[in-house]
Amino acid sequence: MLIDSHCHLDFPDLVVEVEDVIARAQAAGVGRFITISTRVKRFHQIEALIERFESVYGSVGTHCHHAAEEDDVPLETLLDLARHPKVVAIGEAGLDYHYDFSPREMQARGFRKHIAAARITGLPLVIHAREADEDVAEILEEEMGKGAFPALLHCFSSGADLARRGLALGLYVSFSGILTYKKADELREIARFVPPDRLLVETDAPYLAPQPWRGKRNEPAYVAHTAKVLGETIGLDEAAIARQTSENAFRLFSKMPRPPEFETAA
Repeated sequence: MLIDSHCHLDFPDLVVEVEDVIARAQAAGVGRFITISTRVKRFHQIEALIERFESVYGSVGTHCHHAAEEDDVPLETLLDLARHPKVVAIGEAGLDYHYDFSPREMQARGFRKHIAAARITGLPLVIHAREADEDVAEILEEEMGKGAFPALLHCFSSGADLARRGLALGLYVSFSGILTYKKADELREIARFVPPDRLLVETDAPYLAPQPWRGKRNEPAYVAHTAKVLGETIGLDEAAIARQTSENAFRLFSKMPRPPEFETAA
């Protein structure tokens, strides 16, 4: 079984045919989906999906793109929504200096608020980092010093330094379709030094389709191809990489129930 650890089933490109999207993914061996929140004020869209589909779980959080829009969302709201039995993560939140859609100080403030939510709830923080490696690493190191929290560097496309500093803090690293791109040699080198028990796979659908579908709409079924390439990169066959990344996902997203075949890995 594979787990798409990060997709956006509530986004318009996917929600219009969500039943078919999920069916195609299940046919490709995907057994769990984590649909990631980008706006707390639209959490009802996530809630509708996780309550409709048994295999779909979710998160609650504000993407750094929307940090200004949701700067007024208090920590207490994150904590309250995180009590939903199928909310298994906080975020996504972090820093994005490529687009700078929100002022950087608001991005940082939101990032720290989500870290606090992860620390209090024990749910993993899903981290977005783009062209902000040094600031992301410094905030993580400073905040980890205040008290540990679980976290994941999602859709990893940063440099080796952030990967190493994140791993030193106990973080997990997730790879998306970017790993399959012809010019992603540096990223594949990073994947080789990430410990196998810290690796996850994701689509970030509807974005970043892997190489055979690059430029087209992404969907959770394609995580199978990303997993295959990750396995080839680190020397595991398709069954082994599926098992390893799924075990890692159940360990990190520990609120998500394990199916019987994974109970012995608890």
